[in-house]
Amino acid sequence: MGTNDPRIDAYIERAAPFARPILSALRRALHQACPDAQETIKWGMPFFEHAGRPLAHMAAFKQHCGFGIWRGRELADQGKNGEAMGQFGRITSLAELPPPREFKAVIRAAMQRIDDADDTAAPKTATSARSARPAKTARPALAMPDDLRAALAAASAARKTYDAFAPGKQRDYLEWVLEAKRAETRAQRIAQAVEWLAEGKARHWKYEKP
Repeated sequence: MGTNDPRIDAYIERAAPFARPILSALRRALHQACPDAQETIKWGMPFFEHAGRPLAHMAAFKQHCGFGIWRGRELADQGKNGEAMGQFGRITSLAELPPPREFKAVIRAAMQRIDDADDTAAPKTATSARSARPAKTARPALAMPDDLRAALAAASAARKTYDAFAPGKQRDYLEWVLEAKRAETRAQRIAQAVEWLAEGKARHWKYEKP
C-alpha cells in the first residue's frame, strides 16, 4: 500500500482555487495506477516514489499546473506547451487532464523502467542495498487466464516473446487483459496482445525509448 503525506495535503490547500481539484485528481489517478506509491516533498513540490525511487512529481503555478515523470521525457509526448513542466503541458482545468488510459499507461511504463533498472543493476552488498532504499514488497503473482493461454499457444512467436519477458512486462499484459470488464473488450485485448507479442513488443512499447 502507498502512503499519503500530510505535507501534500497542505500543499494542495495552499494552491490557488483552480489548481486544487487538478492536483487532487492527479494525485488520485497516480495512486490508482501505482498503488504502492510513496509520497514526499522534494524541492518544494509533491513527489511520488515507486520502490524507493522517484517516479513522478506535480506542481501548481500561478495560472496552470504541471505533472511530470521523473527523467521520463521519452515516455510521453511533451504535451501542449514545451515550456511547461512535465509531459502533459500546461493544465489549467480538469478538462485538460490526460485521458485516464493514457495517464495510467505512462505511469505503468515509468514503474516498469524502475523495476527493470532494479533487475539489471550491478550486484550490491546486503549493507549497501539496505541503505540505498527500502526493500520492495512483492506484488502477488497473477495467473494467466485460459483464453490468453490458448491464444498464445496458437501463436508460437508471441508465446516465445512473452516467455522471454521479465515478470514485470508479463504482468503488464496480464493486468491489461484481466482488467477488461466486457467479454468483447477482453477478446480485443487478447488479439492485440498476441499481435504485439508476435512483433516482439512490450505492452507499453509506444512509451519505450527507441
